[in-house]
Amino acid sequence: MLSNNSVSEIVELAESKGEPMWAVALADQAEFMDVSEEAILHKMKINLETMQKSAQGGLKQDLKSASGLSGGDGYRGHMYAQTDKTIGGSFLTNAIALAIGISEYNAAMGKIVAAPTAGSCGILPAGVISMMNEKGVSEAEAVKGLITAGAIGMIIANKASISGAEGGCQAECGSAAAMTAAALVEMSGGSPKAVAHAVAFALQNLMGLVCDPVAGLVEVPCILRNGGGIAIAITSADLALAGVKSVIPADEVIVAMGEVGRAMPSSLRETSQGGLATTPTGLRLKAEIFG
Repeated sequence: MLSNNSVSEIVELAESKGEPMWAVALADQAEFMDVSEEAILHKMKINLETMQKSAQGGLKQDLKSASGLSGGDGYRGHMYAQTDKTIGGSFLTNAIALAIGISEYNAAMGKIVAAPTAGSCGILPAGVISMMNEKGVSEAEAVKGLITAGAIGMIIANKASISGAEGGCQAECGSAAAMTAAALVEMSGGSPKAVAHAVAFALQNLMGLVCDPVAGLVEVPCILRNGGGIAIAITSADLALAGVKSVIPADEVIVAMGEVGRAMPSSLRETSQGGLATTPTGLRLKAEIFG
């Protein structure tokens, strides 16, 4: 049974068996939970369906959070993606719109899948759903991508942290971007080693990201960071699929992320005592919302 504490371990096992990462992760999880692989696949299919529903809800024009700080930007991004004016192209622009929309849906009390957290809930669904919508990836292949993402998320949680209060937003949106990059490589037919390199790239590019929610709400800047997270995930996956290799192994990057998180002052770890939360505008919004 895998230790669920090492990316290299799961890569080596997959390569020794000549299997993709998702297959090794699925078999290990079934053994650990003492359930059938079919039961886990069914549960992940339900998660995927929930993600798809949250994507639909997140792109509604009239979506609004209770605070009034967010809502409608996912729709705006989606409409912009339908034009010929985008710089990043259809795939990237639609994925960003989905990531923001799903995160807005969370802020508006919609049902989402924490992936791995509520604050980073838009990144992984945006990546998987974009592959289905834009690249014709089947439901079955999307579920396999989610299995791989889950395995990576578990390793990060065990080796470092997925909590903004413990490690800053790098632990939330950073982890989500790494999980998404892994899923994108998996769904594209990439090797287990390529999955690991994509994970390392995503975490490197978001290392040090602070958690500074304005007014203590998971809206500003959290929602837009979901948009940035999916862009990093796509970039990381493409680099890995191109054959680019991370100089620092994924496991070492994860450990470094944990160390950086612990080194952050508490003011930058979800307490709203620093960063954007204490800017003049941030403080004004807090006063307007809470008095």
